Amino acid sequence: MKNLFFVSVAVGIFSGTSISVEAQTAVDAVKFNVPQKRSVQFIEGIEIKRDGKTTADADVWTAKPAPAAAAVTTKKVIKANTTESTIETCTTLQFKYAQIMDVEVELLSNTKLFAVIDDWWGTRYHYGGTTKKGIDCSAFALTLISAVYNINLPRTARDQYDACEKVDYSNLQEGDLVFFNTRGGVSHVGVYLTNGYFVHSSVHGGVTISSLSEDYYNRKFIGAGRPVQQKQ
Repeated sequence: MKNLFFVSVAVGIFSGTSISVEAQTAVDAVKFNVPQKRSVQFIEGIEIKRDGKTTADADVWTAKPAPAAAAVTTKKVIKANTTESTIETCTTLQFKYAQIMDVEVELLSNTKLFAVIDDWWGTRYHYGGTTKKGIDCSAFALTLISAVYNINLPRTARDQYDACEKVDYSNLQEGDLVFFNTRGGVSHVGVYLTNGYFVHSSVHGGVTISSLSEDYYNRKFIGAGRPVQQKQ
């Protein structure tokens, strides 16, 4: 009788051990995306954690998820893959200027704009100049606007200001012109990009990108305008 009792206890212990091992194995099976053991059942919607932190929604592994949960997870995975695909197709110019202006690279979709900027990048400032040997602010603005947006502008900053539709600072869009009073009246112009940044031919830095939040440009800023095609 005693022998039968010990045999029963031993069977119970080994059976419990077997169940525990199978359960752990099944969790690992879910985590590493290998087939689960059929003998183990799990609560639906369990989140697997790595390093003490729950994985991102798009990466959450679940055992036997409910149909609704599966649909939400699938949608997020597609979104994540789409974002990764968008970033992978970005050019080196987009990455370069995204870093300069501290914006997400996929937001810089006008590749032609940044190709023109990069072509002129670093060209020295020269009053009255219109070429790669030297160019002033208004000549650079009209060159850029013509090449990218196919809009013709007057030659001087003052005339460009008069030819634009005025826009508020809060409504600035890519391709708008920003004007400054650097030596009396409208005397400097740049082309707005995004996130408070604009490109211009600077007296000291040549063709470069600056921020409207910089103290100098913030104090000198006098208005902005949207270029419109002039009637012939």
